[in-house]
Amino acid sequence: MLNRVVLVGRLTRDPEYRTTPSGVSVATFTLAVNRTFTNAQGEREADFINCVVFRKQAENVNNYLFKGSLAGVDGRLQSRSYENQEGRRIFVTEVVCDSVQFLEPKSQNQRHGGQQSGGGNQFQDYGQSYGGQQQGQNTSSYQNQNSSKSGQSDNPFANANGPIDISDDDLPF
Repeated sequence: MLNRVVLVGRLTRDPEYRTTPSGVSVATFTLAVNRTFTNAQGEREADFINCVVFRKQAENVNNYLFKGSLAGVDGRLQSRSYENQEGRRIFVTEVVCDSVQFLEPKSQNQRHGGQQSGGGNQFQDYGQSYGGQQQGQNTSSYQNQNSSKSGQSDNPFANANGPIDISDDDLPF
């Protein structure tokens, strides 16, 4: 069995953030994802997909994403039902996100007039991961080490068959 969802879209409103009684952070948001084709009038339609994210990623989504932000999500599709106050059964289908990627640079991702909720500058550019390190950071530091050695090229694969000199601090695990 396989249940995998990958989406890229824009938030339709600011994320809704709450904490469960057991102390788990939860953020919910809706992504508008354009369809690849146009309708009979030549207009491109969009699907509006409900997403939910938990724990530290929920805090990051709440602090750094807002209405109109471009985001990528990776997760699984989940359907559930509950009974509302009138006693009717309500069915919900949503993406439970394993990963949320911020797909705009910080300069475009400023909240309302350049102020950012949370006040941190943890996310600085495209492709930020949740550990506060930029994806590709290890690669660029490796390239900088190589390019400074005796005029070697900037190609990180130039000596692909030889040993690689990487310190333990550069490894992600």
